[in-house]
Amino acid sequence: MAVSYARGFGEEGRAWIAGLPALVAEFLDRWELRRDGAVGAGEASLVVPVLCHHGTRAVLKLQMPREETTAALIGLRTWNGRGIVRLLDHDPVSSTMLLERLDATRTLASVEDDDLAMGILAGLHARLLSVRAPEGLRHLGDIATEMLDLVPRAVTALADPAHRRLLRGWASAVAELVGEPGDRMLHWDLHYGNVLAAQREPWLAIDPEPLAGDPGFDLWPALDSGWDDLAARGDAPRVVRRRFDLLTEVLGLDRARATGWTLGRLLQNSLWDIDDGRTALAPSAIAMAESLLGR
Repeated sequence: MAVSYARGFGEEGRAWIAGLPALVAEFLDRWELRRDGAVGAGEASLVVPVLCHHGTRAVLKLQMPREETTAALIGLRTWNGRGIVRLLDHDPVSSTMLLERLDATRTLASVEDDDLAMGILAGLHARLLSVRAPEGLRHLGDIATEMLDLVPRAVTALADPAHRRLLRGWASAVAELVGEPGDRMLHWDLHYGNVLAAQREPWLAIDPEPLAGDPGFDLWPALDSGWDDLAARGDAPRVVRRRFDLLTEVLGLDRARATGWTLGRLLQNSLWDIDDGRTALAPSAIAMAESLLGR
């Protein structure tokens, strides 16, 4: 986490990391918590298992305030535990959250039957997407417009003419949809690793990065779950198509529209890669596009 923050936020990130011990101590005291297990850390947050003063098991989640953490707070407050981890308390200034404790050792990836796992994820997804996005979130229309503005320059960074054609094709799909970007509250990162076993319900989603938009833009993380293993088995095209069928059926999505917005996610990921200096499209992106378009 320290390396990630230093790389992404420079001196500000290093200063935030240095202040973490004091921040943890402050909220343990403010919310009358006591430590209850080993601390966990990801790329963007520190998670401290705690016991509340009334005995409830929870976790203290600390992350540097930025647009994404503000959006997460809006989403968690709005969903209020329906299909997702429950927000017990929060501090809007520091973006510190007190969340119900789930079983971090059991993600949805532990379910061996992929149809069963994807059915569980789709059910959670349907509940989350049933909520209209509140004020204060970024809108897919703005994001899509920004992506389209970046495409002409990004294309010139790709060395392979075939990759340039693919990127332009994905941009064309987005251009056809940008006028109707949708109004649902999207999780934006709902994959097997972001669904944990729970006590209140068998499974609950975690770590949302909410924005307002079309549900089709929210499918890619689920389709991409466990991609390396699928690719190693040579099973990716079949599994992607099966997952897409299941998701669009459960969510009641127009398949052509959902395909177009999924290509939009591939476009977004590719633009980020190009901004990082890459000169070729990711093989996984090409393979996913072929899986969806070659039906």
